[in-house]
Amino acid sequence: MFTGIIEQLGLVKQIIKEQENVHFVIHTPLAEQLKIDQSVAHNGVCLTVVAIDGHDYTVTAILETLQLTNLGQWKEGDFINLERASVQHSRLDGHIVQGHVDSTGTVANISEAGGSWYFTFNFPTEFAHLLVNKGSICVNGVSLTVVNPTKDSFSVAIIPYTFEHTVFQHLKKGDLINLEYDIIGKYIARYAALYNK
Repeated sequence: MFTGIIEQLGLVKQIIKEQENVHFVIHTPLAEQLKIDQSVAHNGVCLTVVAIDGHDYTVTAILETLQLTNLGQWKEGDFINLERASVQHSRLDGHIVQGHVDSTGTVANISEAGGSWYFTFNFPTEFAHLLVNKGSICVNGVSLTVVNPTKDSFSVAIIPYTFEHTVFQHLKKGDLINLEYDIIGKYIARYAALYNK
């Protein structure tokens, strides 16, 4: 489990294809603190550490992960958001994030607002019922607050600290992003569907 509070940026150092799987070698000082078999969120995608070498570590994505997330578009030299799994005695500064991406979305607009930024994203309409104004959303692994949700878009406000310490500084209009909708909303929607038959 994660909280959506990004610890560090990582650099995609190498991409190795092996049949339908892809191995990503990530360069970051966090590598020295990792252990093989640990879970790390990469732009919000939970992947298992399979190898460590100094400041580099390797994770593997299967075909389904590549198809459901933006990992298939990563290039060597790209920066990504990194968060290690939470520990039980830590504060939950963001919200409950599983690292299981529900869908992708696209950057529709970026506007500066007096030192902060507003990002607007488009997303698949079948997930509209999971977004509420002032509710939680995880965008590329970052826990954020939903602003002005519609049937196919929503916005978030990004403060300077978040902008400078995450991949939001690199996002451009049209970029593909990973979305994980709030687990509480997903459970409520599931229960409602089961018991309203």
